[in-house]
Amino acid sequence: MSGIENLKSFDPFADAIRGDDKGVQDGLIHIRIQQRNGRKTLTTVQGISDDFDKKKIVRACKKDFACNGTVVEHPEYGEVIQLQGDQRNNICQFLTKVNIAKPEQLKVHGF
Repeated sequence: MSGIENLKSFDPFADAIRGDDKGVQDGLIHIRIQQRNGRKTLTTVQGISDDFDKKKIVRACKKDFACNGTVVEHPEYGEVIQLQGDQRNNICQFLTKVNIAKPEQLKVHGF
């Protein structure tokens, strides 16, 4: 019986089954705001698991929030989503609405 259990840990759909109670996202998602020049700001979203297509998330966010955005490769944090403007509340609502993360997994930083 333990052999079958062992196989389960490598099941590519395991997180889909697990998704009912925990969600696929395992770590925390950090939402930060950075000051650009003048009144301009930049919202960065770091920690979205690689199971999700970040480019599709950005495309949906750009359409929903009417702002521009991109996915940048950060040397330390991996792929980070950048959105123009202060989108902290919007991105929190969006990530919980489409079940990418639970509210307690979102860490919002910034002033």
